[in-house]
Amino acid sequence: MKKLRIYLETSAISYLDQPERGDMSVDSHRLWGKIKAGEFEAVISDVVITELTRCNEHKRNILFGYLGQIEYNVIEAASNKKALKIANRLIELGILKQANYDDCLHIAAAITSECDIIVSWNFGDIVNLKTISGVKAITALEGYADVLIYSPSIIVGGEGNNDT
Repeated sequence: MKKLRIYLETSAISYLDQPERGDMSVDSHRLWGKIKAGEFEAVISDVVITELTRCNEHKRNILFGYLGQIEYNVIEAASNKKALKIANRLIELGILKQANYDDCLHIAAAITSECDIIVSWNFGDIVNLKTISGVKAITALEGYADVLIYSPSIIVGGEGNNDT
């Protein structure tokens, strides 16, 4: 069976070092365990690297340490013509705003690199109905495969839950 190819948006990595986020941090660690176990093919972009580099030195070292624990592919988005076209379409169609251009690049990197899922904690701009519906429209208009957008909790959901 083919492994799902997941795009790790920066927040999915950042929450590994945010224990104050409770279950969100716990679910990020659970997802990380699945990636380490080889259950998913992980993808990040040059945009993720840039955003992580902007963190203070202590946090940056911790987050790059986590990245050192997994296998992942790095996709060029900021200089990729296909990704730039998709990012600009997200703005043209009013799905996201110019102020959210990095988020557009994350989505575009995932679409153009044929990821199955974008994993993010960014509910304000990425993991919401408007963006999910808009991304579905963009992929159809531009001839790309659909990409799902989920939080880490959705990916690891149900595990360890003893409720009946």
